Amino acid sequence: MTAPIRVGAVSYLNAKPLYHRLREFAPGVSLEMDVPSRLADRLAVGELDLALIPSVEYLRGASSGYEIVPGFAIAAWGAVRSVKLFSHVEFERIERLALDIGSRTSQALTQVWLDAKFGVRPARIEMLPLGVPVQESTADAILVIGDRAMKVPEAPFHATVDLAEAWHELTGLPFVFALWVARPGVDLGDLPEALARSRSEGLAEARQLAETYGPRLGLEVATCYDYLTRVLSYDLGEPELAGLRRFAAMAANLGLAPEGVELVFHRRRDLAASR
Repeated sequence: MTAPIRVGAVSYLNAKPLYHRLREFAPGVSLEMDVPSRLADRLAVGELDLALIPSVEYLRGASSGYEIVPGFAIAAWGAVRSVKLFSHVEFERIERLALDIGSRTSQALTQVWLDAKFGVRPARIEMLPLGVPVQESTADAILVIGDRAMKVPEAPFHATVDLAEAWHELTGLPFVFALWVARPGVDLGDLPEALARSRSEGLAEARQLAETYGPRLGLEVATCYDYLTRVLSYDLGEPELAGLRRFAAMAANLGLAPEGVELVFHRRRDLAASR
């Protein structure tokens, strides 16, 4: 009996369309939920065959033979609402920075943006654990990601920035937060086609997703629907690839990713063998 393909995905609202009804379209897969950073760790040690991981984790693991499933991403051309930096001081005065432990791409993006925009490299960086309220951190600024970032009130803070919007203003490019990435040597078979169908059905049923998860998250259905259909992009086309390459170069300049990473894409093993 063939072992099931072990797929790791995130439970955040922004990822729902990418694996909506995947178990129906690919009944042989084993689908597991975790936060992005843990998915990256599990892919690295071989506990998963395919995972939706932070884009910076692809860059860091590329030398191990990681392969991007082409065409898929969680990306944004402007304000994304779920990746925000809340600061008690002016951004150029940030010395102590707390980073949400859940997503390493957003951690790197925060540092890249502060350096490029203000020449700021915080002297002290610490992690904000999952479940710890933003208000409990005494850092100068706090990065918050995911569904909870959409609910943090901005009023107590001196300044707040949506980092996807800030990236677009800085570079003119979309920002790629996450990718479907396969471990070295794995044969996904027809799974990429099932993923494409899942994404198509997920976006077609975005209203249903918004109605299901909005109330659970304490968010308006209309806000969730707009988030899934207008705020986010689930494609990995040429503009997104350009944004990813730009981010790779800027992260490498700060020592947050290796230098000179080439993007490698997965293709079916039977097709690869025939060429």
